[in-house]
Amino acid sequence: MCGIIGFTGGREAQSILLDGLSSLEYRGYDSAGISYFGADGKIHIRKTIGKVKDLRAICDDENSATCGIGHTRWATHGGVTTTNAHPHRVGRVSLIHNGIIENYHELVKEYHLESDLKSDTDTEVAAALLNHFYEEDPKEAIRKTVALVKGTYGFCIMFQDFPNTIFSIRSVSPLVATHCEAGSFIASDLTAFIEFSKEYFIVPEGHILTLTKDAIEVETLEGVSVNPEYMTVDWDVTAAQKDGYPHYMIKEIHEQPQAILRTITPRIKNGLPFFEDDQIPDSFFEGVTDITIIACGTAMYAGMVGKTMIQNRLQIPVTVTIASEFRYEMPILSKNSMVIAVSQSGETIDTLEALRLASKYTDRTISLVNVKGSSIARESHYALYTHAGPEIAVASTKAYTVQCATMYLLACKLGLSLGKMSEADAKEFIKTLESVPDYIEAVIAKASDVEQLTRQMINSEHTFFIGRGLDYTLTMEGALKLKEISYIHAESYAAGELKHGTIALIAEGVPVIAVATQKHVYSKTISNIREVKARGAYVILLSMDEKITDDSICDVHISLPQVPDEFAIFEAVVILQLIAYYTSVGKGLNPDQPRNLAKSVTVE
Repeated sequence: MCGIIGFTGGREAQSILLDGLSSLEYRGYDSAGISYFGADGKIHIRKTIGKVKDLRAICDDENSATCGIGHTRWATHGGVTTTNAHPHRVGRVSLIHNGIIENYHELVKEYHLESDLKSDTDTEVAAALLNHFYEEDPKEAIRKTVALVKGTYGFCIMFQDFPNTIFSIRSVSPLVATHCEAGSFIASDLTAFIEFSKEYFIVPEGHILTLTKDAIEVETLEGVSVNPEYMTVDWDVTAAQKDGYPHYMIKEIHEQPQAILRTITPRIKNGLPFFEDDQIPDSFFEGVTDITIIACGTAMYAGMVGKTMIQNRLQIPVTVTIASEFRYEMPILSKNSMVIAVSQSGETIDTLEALRLASKYTDRTISLVNVKGSSIARESHYALYTHAGPEIAVASTKAYTVQCATMYLLACKLGLSLGKMSEADAKEFIKTLESVPDYIEAVIAKASDVEQLTRQMINSEHTFFIGRGLDYTLTMEGALKLKEISYIHAESYAAGELKHGTIALIAEGVPVIAVATQKHVYSKTISNIREVKARGAYVILLSMDEKITDDSICDVHISLPQVPDEFAIFEAVVILQLIAYYTSVGKGLNPDQPRNLAKSVTVE
């Protein structure tokens, strides 16, 4: 959530800042602003509620400034007002901030900052505290401030007496930086400066950065210089653009076959799972007695798929825990417990804190993340990077399917290591997994049919998803997608639970999306579908039947390609993604930027 961009160099800063903020719009925000050193050597601020286009409208037509910071804010402390928008300025300090300062009330009272404050934000308190401690030494002011601050923060700071220089420090809230021919950049997401450089480094926690046009200096709080480890982006700037599609979400739905291939192909050798290039030893899988998956949102629903498949295949106990709950519980883990942390960004704060707790109990932690060098990847014992490329739409699609595919690879390796799968079974399993991209391509070809059926859903207030087994796990993700971007109340239920209360919600014309791909419970699911149909539901059925012999059980039937039951989730979920997308578009909404949501949740 929130976006940060900072630049100092030999080019006009205003356009770079505004373009950088535009590239970060997907993160979710309600106001935007920039701060820069003007030709008079003073700090100037432009900020407003609304979108980056609204900020552009109040910026100067010509601006020769070559150093500045920019921010898109998603309100946490204080309402959506121009005063509360970032950047904030107190005295000789201008500041932008991602995160939450938990003890800002106490700091205001202890240091008598009341007269300095104009907004209702915790961020302005940090600016006031920095200004309070500032006596011609920015780094000393930063050291004194962060020693007192409790919470999470990614600060980018400009001091009036240090023109064309940006200072930065972070705790938990992610920041990346680079120095290139254009100058020095810092941002919350490398998409903000990918146009200028494919080289970047993760800003280390608790280190002060000094950015000038000539270099970036990194040092510890004790003043010890550090050489940052640069990494290379493995995608180009076009991967973060719409490339002719009307929205990022539909583009990313179409990118799933290639994303899965990029993720699984390097990890298959001689028809078997292969993790040596990820530096994961076979011993990591040996002797595992149980698995705990910790994640949030879509990543958690990918974990639910992994849980059901692994338990069914390997008979190993698997628990999926909401990360925000896990971190406040007493985990039941042993040295033989495997913990899998799943996060697209690798910065989800609840998942990060849950991982830290789990690491106190077991050395078998592994993360499934999409961002190299992210906090969760660094703090896991091992990391499996998914290769989805940049996912710009807030509603996750390709990140989900690559997470599921990686779960399947892990399950196969685990099955071989524990003697739960023969080599022949494993090769057959992997062969089918390698075919998944082709099946998804076939399903995407049905997009126009899906668009037609969603016309019946546009005016619905409620939609229900039902299924059994693996079908039930993927309907959770389908319901989440629909509610996220269409604002239709959508819930997923295990089909067998209908008569235990849920069926009371079924009324004439209410859409029910039923998934029936699992042969061993197929007849039971069809019986449940008949129950809702008899009560007037508008039923959309997804199954691997070429044709339904009894047309009375559904209003619309979508036939999926024939695959082994375990792999049907990949093709079925694409249909659910398309249903959500076309429903959102049909309602005249922007599926890429749903209200109140942020792409990466980095505050508790």
